[in-house]
Amino acid sequence: MTLQEIYQQFLNDISNTTWLEYVAVIAGIASVWFSRLENIWVYPVGLINTVFYIYLSIKGHLYGEASVNFYYTVMSIYGWILWARKDRQHKLVLTVTRSTKQEWMQHVSFFAVFYIIIFFALQWLKKSFAPGAIPWADAFASATAYTGMWLMAKKKVESWYWWLATNIASVPLYFVKHYVFTSVYYIILFVMAIAGLIEWMKKAREAAARSYAPAE
Repeated sequence: MTLQEIYQQFLNDISNTTWLEYVAVIAGIASVWFSRLENIWVYPVGLINTVFYIYLSIKGHLYGEASVNFYYTVMSIYGWILWARKDRQHKLVLTVTRSTKQEWMQHVSFFAVFYIIIFFALQWLKKSFAPGAIPWADAFASATAYTGMWLMAKKKVESWYWWLATNIASVPLYFVKHYVFTSVYYIILFVMAIAGLIEWMKKAREAAARSYAPAE
């Protein structure tokens, strides 16, 4: 596909963007903004995004992404509960932290298991119901997103690395399915994920410094 063809497809598809996709994108951007600030509104706002994208993904034969957004919906409720928990002093129990090497191995294993499951499920769907599916790309975008959402619920800095991978994979994936506004959305999310990573690294350093500070 030439640059001219890409540009023409962009113009054609952007004119056909539905209000549902616009609302989903705006809610998604707002949700990532709240997550960068470690604000609990990330979850109620994010639920608008995920529910709408379940429908849009199924419509576009992106079944892996549909499963991701269903997973997002469930994990948003789970994360909402975790982020809201407070101790007896009414302080939030969960703080931003970095992962240990052992936890990193768990993250990679988590990703690998979901990638394999989603890939083979999509291979079957491609033969039987969805010839437009792209198993390897959809499985990668989906498995990285599964991992990122799981780690975000636990307030792990490394969640942003997985979000960066998801965003990179999702740009061409949605473009070829004619959701070009969503492709632009993932470019925006990629930039916001970099900002989120920097912000959470700072928060993790501050939390570590407080934990090692001598009691007065």
